[in-house]
Amino acid sequence: MKLKLIFFATIFFIANRLSAQAINQAKLETVAAMDVRPGDVAVSTGGRVFATIHPLGSQKTQLVEIVNGKALPYPNAGYQKNNKKASNATFDSMLGLIFDKHDKLWVIDMGLELGETRLWAFDISKNKVVEKIELSADVAPKGTFAQDVAIDEERGWAYLADITNPGIIALNLKTKKATRFSGHPSLQAENKDMVIDGSVVYFGGKPARVGIDPITLSADKETLFFGAMNGNIWYKVPAKLFREGKDNQTIGNAITKAGNKPFSDGALTDAAGNHYFTNLQEHAITKLDTNGKLSHVIQDNEKLLWPDNAYLAADGWLYISTNQLNTTTAFTGKPDSGKAPFYIYKLKL
Repeated sequence: MKLKLIFFATIFFIANRLSAQAINQAKLETVAAMDVRPGDVAVSTGGRVFATIHPLGSQKTQLVEIVNGKALPYPNAGYQKNNKKASNATFDSMLGLIFDKHDKLWVIDMGLELGETRLWAFDISKNKVVEKIELSADVAPKGTFAQDVAIDEERGWAYLADITNPGIIALNLKTKKATRFSGHPSLQAENKDMVIDGSVVYFGGKPARVGIDPITLSADKETLFFGAMNGNIWYKVPAKLFREGKDNQTIGNAITKAGNKPFSDGALTDAAGNHYFTNLQEHAITKLDTNGKLSHVIQDNEKLLWPDNAYLAADGWLYISTNQLNTTTAFTGKPDSGKAPFYIYKLKL
């Protein structure tokens, strides 16, 4: 009997080790090694790679294209802040970016200095700005931190997640009018500490409690998904309620749990309905499949140092930006202890 128990225990141990090795054998390839922190990354259908530069990392450049591993100001140097005072004609604090199905690049500018939230759109075939939408102060007042965006190009809507006053901003891209949904418990951080490498992560001098952060849309654009950075629940709500201008109570009553998630700064939803999260505490990319099961796609304690966002390209490569954000002064209250280079990786799914 004792030998039998030892045999089964050994088999169980080997199986676990093989499973862990299989996760870690997924190969991360370097797309760019950068001397400043990338924010989010997005990839066109033709494979062109774009990234924002995180506002906590640089005030010189805000938006770049990665060409042969180098970050080049996009669409040109003239739009960048270049360490100068923010202006209406130039970028301020870029972060979330996404391509729509027409290969138009949309980038959210939080306007942390200017005090105006703006949504920029680019025609990458001409490398030019084609839209700049300014959100009204009643919907996005100064101090708004709208860091993530989802686009419904078919119906002409954008959905932005604001973590300052946790809420969802729904923007009609045709009329340029926007509404805000706030105050619901699903938008708030859960009262749980974020622990990375054995240490509690602080933000603003106290244990981090960051509300709604990642926001995505289903493939048919009919379901909006969202969740708090400091939270283990992934929520969903019909997007048509925002388009139809329903009141906050109606929207709130329609919010349901889509599944579980790790503490995450970014997320994506694929065409099959799977969700991928940047797992901050476990240095991983974690998948929530259509059966409700969570599993790591990859886990790497040395490379995935604060994976900020993940983006699934048309060719099946998963792009991941990493920026060691928890080492910045905003999180620690101490001098920045992050160490360049900061990486953008890709991984074949």
